[in-house]
Amino acid sequence: MMAAAIFVVVLLATSGLLLHAARGRSVPVSKPEDLAGNTRPVDLEAFRNLVDPEEEEFLRANLPADEFCAVRRERLRAAVEYVNCAAHNASILLRLGEAARQHPDPGIAAAGQQLVDSALRLRLYSLPVLARLYVGIALPQLRLSPAGMLESYQHLSGLATRLAVMQNPARAARVAAIL
Repeated sequence: MMAAAIFVVVLLATSGLLLHAARGRSVPVSKPEDLAGNTRPVDLEAFRNLVDPEEEEFLRANLPADEFCAVRRERLRAAVEYVNCAAHNASILLRLGEAARQHPDPGIAAAGQQLVDSALRLRLYSLPVLARLYVGIALPQLRLSPAGMLESYQHLSGLATRLAVMQNPARAARVAAIL
């Protein structure tokens, strides 16, 4: 009986932590114009280079083992920063999507729901990606890749831009540049 109660408490605490991790910090964002100053830029080409398996194989083949390990650790630390920025932006875009879901235009409300779904998936996906990156930093000889994170973030950014076009076409280019 006591074990069951402890299990329920641990389960509820874990669920609460996962929900908090998925939603992120609360920042009031209700329209695309609110994104400026609340998001962190993600250089997709630099991120792509850091997680490119071919680039890693090139470095592995052309550097001495100890130098490769040092370079790989630095690259993975940089990748951790990009993943943290992407996860942060996803939490901000989650708020934007939640606000858009309440819009009277069904198209905008549907786009808001898609943004919410994608932002939640990216936030949750970032947790195991970060774990893999930290394992890679600790054990640089392992071949671990944050596969899919870049594509997930590009998809999320595209949804945010689409929503911005629907709400205010004149400012949509700004949204793409901010993310």
